[in-house]
Amino acid sequence: MKMTGAKMVIESLHQEEVEVVFGYPGGAIMNVYDEIYKQNYFQHILNRHEQASIIAAEGYARATGKVGVAIVTSGPGFTNAITGIADAYMDSTPLVIISGQVPTTIIGTDGFQEIDAVGISRPCTKHNYLVNKIEDLPRILKEAFHLANTGRPGPVHVDIPKDITAQVGDFVYPEEVNMPTYKPTINYNKRQLKKAMEAISNAKKPLLYIGGGAILSNCSYEIRDLAKKLNIPAVETLMARGVMGDENQLFFGMLGMHGEYAANMAAYETDLLISLGARFDDRVTGRLDEFASKAKVIHIDIDPTSIAKLVVPDYPIVGDLKLTVKAMLEDIENYEFNDYTNWVDLLKDYREKEPLRYIDSDEVIKPQWPIQRVGKILGDNAIISTDVGQHQMWTAQFFPFSYPRQWITSGGLGTMGFGLPAALGVARAVKDTNRVVINFTGDGSILMNIQELMTCVEYDLPVINIVLNNNYLGMVRQWQTLFYENRLAETDLTAQPNFKMLIEAFGGIGYRVSTKDEFDKALKDAIEKRKPAMIEVIVARLEEVLPMVPNGHSLNEMTLLKGDK
Repeated sequence: MKMTGAKMVIESLHQEEVEVVFGYPGGAIMNVYDEIYKQNYFQHILNRHEQASIIAAEGYARATGKVGVAIVTSGPGFTNAITGIADAYMDSTPLVIISGQVPTTIIGTDGFQEIDAVGISRPCTKHNYLVNKIEDLPRILKEAFHLANTGRPGPVHVDIPKDITAQVGDFVYPEEVNMPTYKPTINYNKRQLKKAMEAISNAKKPLLYIGGGAILSNCSYEIRDLAKKLNIPAVETLMARGVMGDENQLFFGMLGMHGEYAANMAAYETDLLISLGARFDDRVTGRLDEFASKAKVIHIDIDPTSIAKLVVPDYPIVGDLKLTVKAMLEDIENYEFNDYTNWVDLLKDYREKEPLRYIDSDEVIKPQWPIQRVGKILGDNAIISTDVGQHQMWTAQFFPFSYPRQWITSGGLGTMGFGLPAALGVARAVKDTNRVVINFTGDGSILMNIQELMTCVEYDLPVINIVLNNNYLGMVRQWQTLFYENRLAETDLTAQPNFKMLIEAFGGIGYRVSTKDEFDKALKDAIEKRKPAMIEVIVARLEEVLPMVPNGHSLNEMTLLKGDK
């Protein structure tokens, strides 16, 4: 079929069964937007900022497991998008980002709205392309989707000059991808797996250390089965919340800088650490030379560059996590395993000794309380996104996550402004279901992409934003208090808008609450009305996220909450 490059983009998205695209038009991408106007294959959602387009596509991808798609223009359109692209890269989110570029004849001349998009995106994409010939466009788009969602997932960037989108060529969309230099290792090494299983059978204190790769590989229920059959305790990283389910008796919480006491002590005392799709991030390990220092290490990951990057494992296994854990389950009957009951009981004792808690108050709402309250009222019906800061850590600690993809947050890059656009992407992904999308945010983070309230209203995406307002950049303030002799440099946020009036100006519904009863009424009303909403909760200003492992310390050196258990 003969068609323009712009129409090839649309037809390629149709071939990939894309159902929604997030984006923002501009001069260099205008030919593609003209074809978007004519087509009826997918919905286009117009964000109010290009960064938000990428993050909304992230939210959609994280909630569904599908590739998220965003389209932006050249120059500032692309530079606005780069934070979202970097965020997706750090958290291995499968995206295809299509950007417009100035015509090929102008590239390199500092033309209007020209920027070296490929050069800028190279460090924070899995792969990127500059399309020089129209005949390459279908193949490149096919490869982009393949790359984004195979191996270790990630964002792939396709930069298309305006004259390429205007040219006419033959459109033949490839049925298969032929990339000789890209062959991710899917199948594990059987010999290495046998050694790992022998190590587990000989261990006395094995521990499952679960990372975000468990969710990306859709491996959560196999991991639960493995833990149950072998009676091995498990801990999760921030990005793995929901894999085990918080009610699971073998789950001992999130580990790391703000991890639970039992989880951190488990990592400190284990004699065999079984890493499942985790990358030994510094916020997890604390002092690296002390992390799991008593343990042999099994590291299973699809990305060979993640293995031995920070911790050299005794049993490295490269391969798809789901296939590998399934093989472990099938192989259990060939080994005799120790009884790990005493080990599990020890961790239960640690949890009883130092449970995750906060000191509640009748005089002021503690920020942890609304999080627990939403969990009690909505439970499995809630899908949670967050921004970055204290509220993010409290949500990871205190919300009762029970299934994978219930938790959407920015882990590696730690992007303030992530929560609202991610939540609207999630809301689009779960549209017309009984799920309620909640964005826990802070009074600092919410203003960074506040314009996306308009997107939520326009497209009827009923995100409920719960702003835990302590009038501070809370996490920075906490560090200033603990490590900078309480010199609170530029963290006071007492100058604020009226959040209730602000969302009402966009066409949503707003609430301002300072008591628990007011919160319950506001949440119930927002759920019933199913409109974009904002509940501003006035919370205790100086509450801190505890436990905490200070920088440079090992996981057993935690600052703990003082007070009643």
